Amino acid sequence: MQTYKCKKCGHKFQNKRKGSWSKSRLLERYIWQRQTLSDLAFQYKISKRWVQAKLDQETIQSIVKLSKKSIVVVADTTFFSRTSGVTVFREPNLKKNIWWKETNSEKAEIYIFGRKHLEKNGFAIQAVVLDGRKGIREVFKDIPVQMCHFHQKQIVKRYLTSNPKTVASRELKNIVYFLTKTNQKNFTAELKHWFEKHKDFLKQKTTNPQSGRWFYTHKRLRAAYRSLQTNLPYLFTYQKYPELKIPNTTNSMDGYFNILKSLLNVHRGLNLKRRKRLVIEILKGNRPSQPHQKFH
Repeated sequence: MQTYKCKKCGHKFQNKRKGSWSKSRLLERYIWQRQTLSDLAFQYKISKRWVQAKLDQETIQSIVKLSKKSIVVVADTTFFSRTSGVTVFREPNLKKNIWWKETNSEKAEIYIFGRKHLEKNGFAIQAVVLDGRKGIREVFKDIPVQMCHFHQKQIVKRYLTSNPKTVASRELKNIVYFLTKTNQKNFTAELKHWFEKHKDFLKQKTTNPQSGRWFYTHKRLRAAYRSLQTNLPYLFTYQKYPELKIPNTTNSMDGYFNILKSLLNVHRGLNLKRRKRLVIEILKGNRPSQPHQKFH
């Protein structure tokens, strides 16, 4: 049985499992098995300061190697607070995050930076899936762009609510409900038929009796329809290029963002440097296929 001494606090302990506290194993348990510093200190019978010191020493590389150079990208940004977030490019077919960068706002510039970085390293982006921000869509205007169906439905829902009151609103909501089960020709025809049926209703105006100014009575319904018209050229891109296997949603990225935040929440209160290291390790996706045996 070998005796160890913590250089930070001077605590002496005996470890029956020689080498079981390797830094990579500690990091793996800390992140993927959701073990806190207290959990690890108890399991290894050592101090929390010793565990933190070992975790800080572990080298984390942010490089993801791919043999495939022609890729489809799902690009999106998530925020941990009002001024702290991360933009990620993910290859949904390979299930790999291939580029990421910290950001304090979602602007086109960071997507331009990400695209140039990948192209500089020999990657050819064949298509991209986005959540619908117009400025960001311009970054990829020379390649096929797919608008996320989930986000499009959420936009319409935000304008019409879950239980719209008017007949026109309910009918438009029903058309959008079948967005993932139709094609561009049929969807366009349905949308056109809806507009012709309700165009007079959409033109209704209300006058403010005090100011004398008028506004469209059903402006939220008009906004929902305008959203669909604006995004229509990008809603069925995935059907035009079946060989590229373009997903019709950003679910691959959204799901990983949920995993990222869930794992980070286990270790709330970290300083920015330590949180950044965890974010990098999680985005690399080096999750063990077979978790190590837990201590009893």
